Amino acid sequence: MKYTFLVMLFVSQLTIAQKHFTKTGITTFIASVDTFEPIEAKNESTTVILNTETGAIAALLFVKAFHFEIALMEEHFNENYMDSNKYPKATFKGKLINFNHENLTSETKTLQLKGTLSIHGKEKQIETEAQLKKLNHKIIFTSHLSVKPEEFDIKIPGIVREKIAKSINLNLDYELIEKK
Repeated sequence: MKYTFLVMLFVSQLTIAQKHFTKTGITTFIASVDTFEPIEAKNESTTVILNTETGAIAALLFVKAFHFEIALMEEHFNENYMDSNKYPKATFKGKLINFNHENLTSETKTLQLKGTLSIHGKEKQIETEAQLKKLNHKIIFTSHLSVKPEEFDIKIPGIVREKIAKSINLNLDYELIEKK
């Protein structure tokens, strides 16, 4: 019930319009350094909504939904770095520049994506590219971001600093269906 309320509150900020959405978007991050074991996690429950009239896009994910192959790594991520109990979610609110739903085809189009990323209680303006295409009435959305832990006041202890990449790569892979 709490999850449903948060999602409803979050997406209600977009105007009433034609929308595409997902509750099963995939967000991955990679913080690996070549000479150490891989630091990678996947979140398969990112909620995303796209207003196809304006290009406004919003995303919400719960930090604890990131899963690692190594359980201890997941525990450290949630307790020591992300403070998941204190900061349980990450959000993005932004806009696809020059988005036109009518121009989407099965050929990938690259658009500028601008907005505000909120992680660990801190906000940062983001500007990147997003790739979109339409397949079988779905909008396929992919993008890549690179962020630094210190931009969000995430402290990395000196003892492990060399084992974690200075820039964390976030990959977004969403299949958005029409909301009826």
